[in-house]
Amino acid sequence: MSKYQILVVEDDTSVRNLITITLKTHDYRFVSTATGEGAIMETASHNPDVILLDLGLPDMDGVEVIRRIRTWSNVPIIVISARSEDMDKIDALDAGADDYLTKPFSVEELLARLRVTLRRLALMQGSTEQSAVFVNGDLTVDFASGCARLKGQELHLTPIEYKLLCLLARNAGKVLTHKFITQSVWGSSWDNDVASLRVFMATLRKKLEAAPGSPQYIQTHIGVGYRMLRMEE
Repeated sequence: MSKYQILVVEDDTSVRNLITITLKTHDYRFVSTATGEGAIMETASHNPDVILLDLGLPDMDGVEVIRRIRTWSNVPIIVISARSEDMDKIDALDAGADDYLTKPFSVEELLARLRVTLRRLALMQGSTEQSAVFVNGDLTVDFASGCARLKGQELHLTPIEYKLLCLLARNAGKVLTHKFITQSVWGSSWDNDVASLRVFMATLRKKLEAAPGSPQYIQTHIGVGYRMLRMEE
């Protein structure tokens, strides 16, 4: 039995049963609820390790649930929703969700997203302070010395490229929205900042990727943002 406990928040009985049976089959512990208020109460009382959250709940919108939980908890939240528009994904991610899975979904993809989130959680729990060095395949980022290496060779990055790389590395496996990145790097999120972000991300990728069309390290989520891939994924 897994040491991790999952909170399932889903008002559709058939979908909730599918998720909980899948979790039980793969030896995950879980609790479930069908409402937003229930999600907040269960999070406070059971302190789950991951929340699987539907957005279309009967008593409140799932994005509001995320915002309220984020006022006091950093528990990873994976949204599972029929809403597939980019703005729905952006709103949920900006509110504090860690990942977004669109219905209909396969149980294999759900389990894969869950494994990635739990691996990231285990890494975070393994140290009380963030490591001074990030290693991901052939890529190494030394936060203390302020340099990055690929296959042992130092990368010659501009200050903005290095800031972007550090931000992605510190949030490896997590989708970062354009708004989150531009506010973190430039302190604002104007349209011209997003345009600049695309330019800097393109130059960074050229230095990281042997074939930018087949990304190894940085994945684009069109209309949403970017994610640092982990090589074991």
